[in-house]
Amino acid sequence: MFCFIVGTSAAVWAAEKYSISSPNKKMKLQITTAANGNLIYKLEANKKVLIENSSLGFDVGGGAVIPSSQWTVKDKSYNKIRSEWKPVWGKRAIVPDCFNELVLDLEGNIDAPLHEFQIIVRAYDDCVAFRYVVPFGSDQEVVVNSELTTFNFTGDYVAWFYNKENHNIGPEKLSDSKGERMPVMTIKATDDCYLAIHEADLLDGQPFLLSSKKRSKEFSVVSKPRKLYSGYKSAWRTILYGKTPGALVDSHTLELLNPDPAPNSDFSWVKPGVAVWDWRMNGAIVGDFTYSMSYPSWVRMVDFASEQGFPHLVLDADWYGPEHQADSNPVTGDKANDVRKIIQYARERGVGVWLYLNDVGGRKYPIEETLKQYGEWGASGVKYGFMRGSLEEKNIWTQKITALCAENKLLVNFHDNPVHSYGQMRTWPNAVTREYCQAQLDGHKVFKPKTFVTSVFVNMIAGPIDMNNGMFDLRQGKTTRVDENKPVPSTLVSEAARTLIVFSGATVIPDIPEFYRKYPPLLEFLAAQKMPWVESKTLAGEIGEYIVMMRQTKDAILVAAATNESSRNIDLPLSFLGKGTYDVQIIQDGVGAHYLTNRETLRIDNREVTSNDKLRLELASGGGACLLFRFLE
Repeated sequence: MFCFIVGTSAAVWAAEKYSISSPNKKMKLQITTAANGNLIYKLEANKKVLIENSSLGFDVGGGAVIPSSQWTVKDKSYNKIRSEWKPVWGKRAIVPDCFNELVLDLEGNIDAPLHEFQIIVRAYDDCVAFRYVVPFGSDQEVVVNSELTTFNFTGDYVAWFYNKENHNIGPEKLSDSKGERMPVMTIKATDDCYLAIHEADLLDGQPFLLSSKKRSKEFSVVSKPRKLYSGYKSAWRTILYGKTPGALVDSHTLELLNPDPAPNSDFSWVKPGVAVWDWRMNGAIVGDFTYSMSYPSWVRMVDFASEQGFPHLVLDADWYGPEHQADSNPVTGDKANDVRKIIQYARERGVGVWLYLNDVGGRKYPIEETLKQYGEWGASGVKYGFMRGSLEEKNIWTQKITALCAENKLLVNFHDNPVHSYGQMRTWPNAVTREYCQAQLDGHKVFKPKTFVTSVFVNMIAGPIDMNNGMFDLRQGKTTRVDENKPVPSTLVSEAARTLIVFSGATVIPDIPEFYRKYPPLLEFLAAQKMPWVESKTLAGEIGEYIVMMRQTKDAILVAAATNESSRNIDLPLSFLGKGTYDVQIIQDGVGAHYLTNRETLRIDNREVTSNDKLRLELASGGGACLLFRFLE
C-alpha cells in the first residue's frame, strides 16, 4: 500500500474550492459554498458535469446546520492509496483498491454542542464516495432532524429503482419521479454514461432512502441517523460511474469502502457455490416417488449434490414446525433428529446443509443459543426469513445475526424483504447472499424476462442476490409442486444462463435431480460453476433488454446471455479469452423456442476457437445462451 498525505493550515472555506480527482483523472468532485454559506458539491465525469449545486451536511434543529457558514476549515489533507483486496470470494480473485482521498477537518463555534466535524471524500476510477464523521473526543451529542445530502442532476436522465417484490420502477425520467425511492438508483445519462446511487458501510441509522418531487431533477436523502455523537460515521454516499451499465455491475467498490474483517478473523471455512434446495422440489413426482421436505428426499438431494460437486443443500421452512407459530422450537421441534442425521450424512459426502430460521423462532428463542447449536450440529449455513421491524431495526438485527453466524462458522442468507446490501461481504465474507429481489419462483405476478434483465442492472449492484434461478421442469401447464405450481416464464437455456449471470455466493437452484439429469449439457454448465470466481465481466447488455456475463474459474470460462421478451441476435467477440485454442460448447434455444409456449427446446454446437474469433448467439423470446470454454493448448 502507498499513502501520500498533504496537510494545510486553517482557512475559511468560502475562500477555496476543494477538489479531488480519481487516479485516472476521469472523475472529479468539487466542494464549495452556496449563496447561503452552506457546503455544496458537484461531480464531473469525463469533463461533463453530471451533478451540481448539491447539498451536504445535517439539519440539527433550531435553524442550525452542520456544517454551515459559521464553520471554518481547520485543516485539509490528501491521501493517495494504491493497494489491492484479495477477497475470500467475489467477482474476481484480485480487486485493485486504488483511490485518492480528501479529508476536510471542520470547526464550529467552540460553545456549540458539537463543534468538530469531518467530510471525507474518496475518488476511485469508477466511483466517488463521501461520508460524514464526528471525531472522537466530542463530549456532546446532537439530535438530527434530517440529512441534507442531495443529488441534483444536470440532465433529465432516465432512472430505474429497486421496488421490493415487484418489477423495478423505471425506466423513468428524473422529472417524472415523485415520492420515495429505494436503492439502488441506476441512471442512464447518455449512451456512454451510466451512474448508480447507493451507500456503503452502513454502521447505524436508517438505511439509504431517496425522495424527489415531480418536475425536479434533484433527489434528497430522507434516511437519517438519530443523532451525531463522538466517533459517529455515516454510511458512504456512493456514486458509481461507468461507460456501460455492465461496468456498474462488475464494480467491487462498495465492498472496498467497507473495512477488512477484524484482526485474527478466520473465514477460510467460507465455501461459496451451487446449492440444491428442498422447498421447490416438494410435490415433484418421479415414477412412484414423490419428493417432500423429509429425510428420504434430502438423501436423494445430497447424493445428487455430491455427484455434481455442489457444496450445499438448503433445508427450508417448517423443518422444526410451522414457521410462523411461536411454539415451533428451532432446535428441538418436529424433524430436528432427521435434520441432524442428514447433516452427518451430507458431511460424509462433502455437502454442507443450510437450515432455515424464521424471525418468529429467531426472536422467541435465544438467538445466540440457536445459532451455536446449529454450528455444533455441523450445519453450513442459515437462511433467515421474514424479519420484522423498521428498516433501521432490521439492519441492526441483520448485523447481529451475521456476526453470530460467523462466530459459529455459518454462512447466512436473508430472505423476504431484507435490508439492502452495502458492501459488507468484505467485512463478513459469510454474508453470501440475500433476496434483494423477488425470488423467481415466488414472483409469477411480476417476474417476466424483462424483470430479470432489469434487476441485474439495479438490485444486483448493491451486492449478491438470491433469485433461485435454474428451474428445468418447464413443461406446459401447472406442475405438481406444493408451494407454487405455475410454470416459470423462461426457457431451459435461459434458466441455466441466469444461474451464472446472477452474482451470489450461494447459487440456490430449485429443481429435482431427475430434471437436471435430463439435460446433460446444461447440467455440465451448472456443475462447472466452481467458485470462487477468478474473474467476472459483463460483456454486453442494456438495462431491461439483455445481458451477457462472463465468469472464469480455475478450470474453465463460462459465458451466459439472457434477453427480455424480444428475441435477438448477439455478435460476441471472444477477446476475453487468453492465448491459445479453446473448445467451446454452445447451448442455445432451439428453433421456435419461446418463454411462454415452447420452453424446453435447445440446440448444441461444439467448436474450437481463439480470442480472434466471434460467435453469433441467437436468443429466443425470453431465452438465453450458455457457453462453456475449456483450454486446449
